[in-house]
Amino acid sequence: MTIDQVFEAFDTLRVLVIGDVMLDSYVWGKVERISPEAPVPVVNVQKREYRLGGAGNVLLNVQSLGAEAIICSVIGTDSPGDLLENSLKEKGLNCEGLIRSNGRITTIKERIIAGSQQVVRIDTETDKPVSKAETQQLIAKAKELIPSCQVIIFEDYDKGVLTPESIAEITAFANANGVPTVVDPKKRNFLAYNHVTLFKPNLKELREGLKVDFNVDNLDELKATVQHLKDTLQVNGALITLSERGVFIDFNDETHKLPAHIRQIADVSGAGDTVISIAACCVALGLPPKSVAAISNLGGGLVCEMVGVVPIDKALLKSEAKKLV
Repeated sequence: MTIDQVFEAFDTLRVLVIGDVMLDSYVWGKVERISPEAPVPVVNVQKREYRLGGAGNVLLNVQSLGAEAIICSVIGTDSPGDLLENSLKEKGLNCEGLIRSNGRITTIKERIIAGSQQVVRIDTETDKPVSKAETQQLIAKAKELIPSCQVIIFEDYDKGVLTPESIAEITAFANANGVPTVVDPKKRNFLAYNHVTLFKPNLKELREGLKVDFNVDNLDELKATVQHLKDTLQVNGALITLSERGVFIDFNDETHKLPAHIRQIADVSGAGDTVISIAACCVALGLPPKSVAAISNLGGGLVCEMVGVVPIDKALLKSEAKKLV
């Protein structure tokens, strides 16, 4: 496929994103005095904004690529849950797989910013696993949606939506239906992702998840560690993001290490979300491993040039990808 054909084909995909979706709240203001109640600044609020966080940023990246992004998650029936569902719908995201739970609070991360300085962050959340009934609901929703999707992204933030039981059942169902699974893991469920198509930890997660240390600059040691990961989880492939060292892929009997693109780094937050979104869409199209790694790596570099968490710009990614060929 040419780059033009690949980017056109992105528009035909339906991508199911299963995991922890949350709300990011930003409160901007200015400080003109110290509180008489305690030695803390008083922030006079000027602006308040809500953004999609966690798996929400993956949904936005998938959507930016032109694919249809469908969320499958569990959130609360509280007012932050209403704000979150409204935000998803306002962005034109498919909420067919969204489950509202009376027994759960919606994760909201509030950042108080005075001038350009973040003063404090307030997290309202639970990280306890969803109930047995909610797990069954999540599995049922996923099974309903999987046959019409071309790829599944497990977006795990260790907030409890994904459990070893739901991961195993959904993966087995996806494999039986020939739908590839791509994983962005965290610590708690790291070893639960057996038999997935492509597993994408970063270097820190790889070391902690396998409890191994190795010299990442020694290619043989890196290859051996990734082989150990593949053997342990019985996965088809692994894509390891190595920040300034680029990426390494071991997938479909091919291994490639690609250097990072030297760029003016403004902000690395959200880069992992962009990488997993692009990788999943490339896997859905059956692209060769080197192309999966190259386009994902490029996208991750491009979003690092932007301040704040922003989804990938498809036109920019396409024009830059053409330079790689």
